[in-house]
Amino acid sequence: MPKKDDDAKKPASETLPDQRWKLQVFYLCFYGFMTQIRPGESFITPYLLGTDKNFTQPEVTNVITPVLTYSYMAVLVPIFLLTDYLRYKPVLVLQSLSHISIWLLLVLGTSVLAMQLMEFFYSITMAARIAYSSYIFSLVTPSRYQRMASYSRSAVLLGVFTSSVLGQLCVTLGGVPFLTLNYISLGFVSFGLILTLFLERPRRSLFFNQPEGAADEAAPAELDEMAGGGGGGGTRGWREAVLCRMLREVGVLARQPQLRLWSLWWVFNSAGYYLMLYYVQILWNEIYPATDNRQVYNGGVDAASTLLGAGASFAAGYVKIRWALWSELVIGVVTAFQAGLLLLMNTTSNIWLCYTAYVLFRGSYQFLVPIAIFQIATSLSKELCALVFGVNTFFATVLKTIITIIVADRRGLGLSVHPQFYVYFGYFTLLAVTYLLSAVSVGIRHSRHKQPAEQASAKELCQLPAEVPAPEKSLEAGAV
Repeated sequence: MPKKDDDAKKPASETLPDQRWKLQVFYLCFYGFMTQIRPGESFITPYLLGTDKNFTQPEVTNVITPVLTYSYMAVLVPIFLLTDYLRYKPVLVLQSLSHISIWLLLVLGTSVLAMQLMEFFYSITMAARIAYSSYIFSLVTPSRYQRMASYSRSAVLLGVFTSSVLGQLCVTLGGVPFLTLNYISLGFVSFGLILTLFLERPRRSLFFNQPEGAADEAAPAELDEMAGGGGGGGTRGWREAVLCRMLREVGVLARQPQLRLWSLWWVFNSAGYYLMLYYVQILWNEIYPATDNRQVYNGGVDAASTLLGAGASFAAGYVKIRWALWSELVIGVVTAFQAGLLLLMNTTSNIWLCYTAYVLFRGSYQFLVPIAIFQIATSLSKELCALVFGVNTFFATVLKTIITIIVADRRGLGLSVHPQFYVYFGYFTLLAVTYLLSAVSVGIRHSRHKQPAEQASAKELCQLPAEVPAPEKSLEAGAV
């Protein structure tokens, strides 16, 4: 009887039949896998610079690619809010339509303006990734969050790996032209749109579509306090009040040292990471301007970096240290390692050495990502966690845009790819020095706090024998 009562109290999604649960998991993972199959994506830059499109390297570097950064900053916040307000599925449909637009423009477009428009649609697909990751948590109960997140993330990584390997096999072994590879990608993304239409649209979301009392159930320690005294405002009042109060709460949380540190890492290091990612294919083409498409190995390199990144993320889960003491040192060492890899990529004339440095760079970044997620999210509700990561991503995008305007855009310095990578090397070197100096400061503070504690213990130890009988002195001292 007690068991029946417990089942009656569970949410409907908790008591779904096993077949429905398995179907949801399978379809979501299948969707995540298939939407990543875009075998032409690893070869977009050599396709633009090759005989198919005949764009010059300055056009690709200083005119076309910067549009991705600018448009991403422009669409990030609107898509973040629309994702929640429209309950995910419409934004996923928009993402699929944008993918189709990208490959239609790649196949049919011939002008610089068409390629800039392609970068705009690419920025929409990047911003809309939040819809897939958030969609998961709106379909299942909290007890299944971790399992669903691991399944969906694994499906996405497997899709990226499969797409890269498929593209490389088509180019190297099949001799498939880049244009044909883009037609194949267009077919896959069109199939992805069909899959999107059959996704179930959730009835609730994190901020704008909460059922009555959901805010209280989700995070009583935080949202109760923020929504206190506003019970008569109705749904609209909750929408207008809670988001603003949560933003203020984020400002208060920023005073926590670990959350502040890892949020700053997310802002500064991810900005540099994605700038490297946007321009590295241009660097490869500069180091090794292959005349035969079969000798372009971008897909294989992307597959290797995805595999190493997945392994590094998995290994990070088993690192057990005192993060309050060692975080700055770990971040500083990894960032210094990344700075060295950037210098190696920019100075070597061996394309395979450049490929290896790129794979290691991505792997080292992916190693720190799950640690940052854990350190930021460990004391937050899912609502505040989503907001913190949204704010961090926005500031990273603003920083990335500023650097792009100064360094890459033709209206700024308009640097070619090699000087750009020297700038990125200096950027990561400055970050590494800052982190390592901070680690030294933390170590000094820790030793200063430790010394008074040791002196107090020693003082107590000296006073202790005077308070016990003589025959017990040796026993007491030994015990202490």
